[in-house]
Amino acid sequence: VTRNPDAKVLGAGVISFVASLGDKIIPILDECGLYPIEAEKWYNQQTVLDAYKKINDENFMNLVAVGMSMPDQVPWPPDIESVHDALASIGVAYQMNHQGDNLGGYHYKKTGERTGIMMCDNPYPSDFDYGLIYRVVQKFRDTDFHTVKLDPDKESRKRGGDSCTYIISW
Repeated sequence: VTRNPDAKVLGAGVISFVASLGDKIIPILDECGLYPIEAEKWYNQQTVLDAYKKINDENFMNLVAVGMSMPDQVPWPPDIESVHDALASIGVAYQMNHQGDNLGGYHYKKTGERTGIMMCDNPYPSDFDYGLIYRVVQKFRDTDFHTVKLDPDKESRKRGGDSCTYIISW
C-alpha cells in the first residue's frame, strides 16, 4: 500500500509494463485505468501498485521482468561512470519519476570495491526491486558475473516488513 494516496508516477515507468510483458498485459492496464499510457503523464501511484498486484497474481516473474525493463524506459541521471554510481542513481531516478511526499526510496551503500547493499523502503513489490537492481548492475558492470540477493538477516516485504535489503556483488 502506498504511503501517500496523492503520490504520482510518471507514465514512462508505466510503459515498462508493456515493454517487458508485451500486449498480453494491456487488459490488466486497461482494467486499472492505465491504458493507453502516455509517457509524460502522471498517474496515481496506488493505481499503478494495484496493477503490480494483478501482474504478481499471474506470475511473480512478471514483476522481475518489469523491474528489469525500467532502467531502459525512464529518465535516468546522466554521467554514470561505475556500478556504484549506477546503484546510487536508482534513488535519484526514483525521485525524478515520482511526485509526492513520504514516497520511500532506494538507499545504496558501497561495502567494498565490487560490493554494496541496497535498502528499498518504497511501496513496490520485492520482485520488482530485485529486477530493477539486477538490470542496473547488468547494464553498468564491467564483468559478466554479478549477484543480487535478498538479505535473509533483514526484514523483507515478502515476510510482512516495510522494506527489503539486497546484497549486491559483481
